[in-house]
Amino acid sequence: MTDTPRARQAPLVRRILRLVTVPVAAVLGGFVVGGVVILLSSLASGSLDPSLPIRAYASLLEGAFGSTRGILFTIVSATPLILGGMAVGLGFKAGLFNIGAQGQFLMGALGAAATGAALAQSSGFVAVTGAILAGAFLGAAWGFIPGALKAWTGAHEVVTTIMLNFIAGALIGYLITGPLEAPGFSFSRTGALGNSQFPNFFGSSIHLGVFIAFALVPVVWWLLWRSTLGFEIRTVGANPDAARYAGMHPAAITILTMSLCGLLAGLSGAGQILGISHFMNASYGTSIGFDSISVALLGRAHPVGIMLAALLFGALRAGSGLMQIEAGIPVEIIDVIQAMVLLFLAADVMIRRVLRVRGPSIEPDELQTVSKTYGSGSI
Repeated sequence: MTDTPRARQAPLVRRILRLVTVPVAAVLGGFVVGGVVILLSSLASGSLDPSLPIRAYASLLEGAFGSTRGILFTIVSATPLILGGMAVGLGFKAGLFNIGAQGQFLMGALGAAATGAALAQSSGFVAVTGAILAGAFLGAAWGFIPGALKAWTGAHEVVTTIMLNFIAGALIGYLITGPLEAPGFSFSRTGALGNSQFPNFFGSSIHLGVFIAFALVPVVWWLLWRSTLGFEIRTVGANPDAARYAGMHPAAITILTMSLCGLLAGLSGAGQILGISHFMNASYGTSIGFDSISVALLGRAHPVGIMLAALLFGALRAGSGLMQIEAGIPVEIIDVIQAMVLLFLAADVMIRRVLRVRGPSIEPDELQTVSKTYGSGSI
C-alpha cells in the first residue's frame, strides 16, 4: 500500500488526540464540579439559581480575556507557573518527582531579593543581571541537594524535596528577621530593589520576567528533544539500567536534571520578586511551587503543554476577582476547580474507560513517574 503523507500523518494525529483527551476532559470535569458547587451555594440565599454558574463563568471569562488589562494580567499570572511547571516537568522526563519546586522557588526569590537590595544603587544592567543570576543559582543549588542525595545515597527525591521545602521556609524566616532585615520598616523585610527592579513594558504589569519565561519554553523543548543531554535525560527516565548499559551516567544525569529543575524554579521566584513583589518578608507565602505540579501534570510534562496549562491557571486567577464582584462567588472556588482538575488527571484510567478512549501503549512520562513513586512504597 502506498505510504501517502495523509497516511503518515494519521498516527501523529491519533497520538496527539490521546495526549490531549485526558487533560481536556479533566479541565471540563473541574469546571463542571465547580459549577455544581456554585449552584449549590445559591441555596444560601434561600433559592436555587440555575443561572448562577453561567453568570459566574461568564464573569470569570470576561475578567481574564474581556479587556487588554485582563489579558495582560492573565499572562503575568501565568509567568511563574510556566517556569515552575517546566521545573517539575523536566524532572518527570528524567523519572524524578520534583515536589521541591516550592522550596526552589522560595530560594530563588530569596537570592533575587537579597542580591537585588545589595545592588540597588548599581547600574540597571548590573543590578538586574546580578539579581537574576543569584536567584537562578540558589534555586539550582536547592535542586542539586536532592539530586546528589538521590544519586549518591539512593534517598528518594520526594522525601528530600519535601523536607527541603520546610527548610527553605524556615531559613527565609531566620534570614529576613536577622541578617537580611532592612531597617526603617514596620515589619521584617528585605531592602528596596532600586535599580534591580524589572522594567515594565507597554505601561502595564508586563515585566522582563514574562519575556524570560516565554523565551525559555522553546529552549527547554530544544533541550529535551533536540540535544544529546535531552536524549540522555529521557533515556535515564525511561530505563536507568539500559541507559547505564549504553554508556550513560544516570547518577550524573540525575544531579544535573535536578539542578536544572531548581534553576527554572529559582528563576520563577526571582521573577516574582523583581517584577511583582519588589521585596520579600519573613512570612513570604505563595502556592506557586505547588501549583506548578498541577501545571506540569496538566501539560503532560511538555513545555508547550505546560505553557498552555499555565495560561489556563493564570486566567482563572485573573478572572476570579471580577467573578467575585459580579456574581458574588468567592475566589476560593478557583482552588476547588484546580483541585478537581488534578483529581481527574490522577484518575486517568477511569476517564479513559468512561470516554472509551484507548490509552497509549506507553504511559506519559509524568504518569509513569508518579505511579512508580507511589506504587513502589518509597514514601
